[in-house]
Amino acid sequence: MGPLRVIPVFLDVILVCLVFVQCAARDLDSSYVTCGSLVKLLNTRHSVRLHSHDVKYGSGSGQQSVTGVDSADDANSYWRIRGKPDQVCQRGEPIRCGEAIRITHMKTGRNLHSHHFSSPLSNHQEVSAFGENEEGDDLDVWTVQCGETYWERDEAVRFKHVATEVFLSVTGEQYGQPIRGQREVHGMPSPSHHNFWKVMEGVFIQPSSDPMRHDEL
Repeated sequence: MGPLRVIPVFLDVILVCLVFVQCAARDLDSSYVTCGSLVKLLNTRHSVRLHSHDVKYGSGSGQQSVTGVDSADDANSYWRIRGKPDQVCQRGEPIRCGEAIRITHMKTGRNLHSHHFSSPLSNHQEVSAFGENEEGDDLDVWTVQCGETYWERDEAVRFKHVATEVFLSVTGEQYGQPIRGQREVHGMPSPSHHNFWKVMEGVFIQPSSDPMRHDEL
């Protein structure tokens, strides 16, 4: 009779261990920014969120402007994290430090972009939103500069433009009309406290539990 009493206890221990492992894995996944996530990005130095809208620059490229805003509630500050054009990422997979990504504006479907035009206020490198229906060109690609293996949600990171090697930055210059009070966002050649960004509000996509589903972005 002794062994018969041990078996249920042993099975209970196994069940508890399996539940613990699954919960730990779920917690691990939830600590990272993943492919397909929809996020707001805060510049930690100036406390403004990366923002865009269908307002064109009046100089430089004439493309859709990208700014920083104080408001936490503006829907025009949501951006989707995607793979680069020739190397898609699997929906829900954690983004690795150093990985090349596109950052796509939710409302207009244009990608965060930079090029050798001067920004209108600071004369740094212009940052714009470019493309149609989420497709642009090679100047839409940025790498995530972070300290661990994966981009963690509570970590301040930098975004480095692959083609021109500038860092996505804010230094505090403010626009007048028609976007009064919004801050200029631009590219700077060197890392500094002006180019740290942290994920704030968002919808974070988790890996699919369906082994037959292979969403790519």
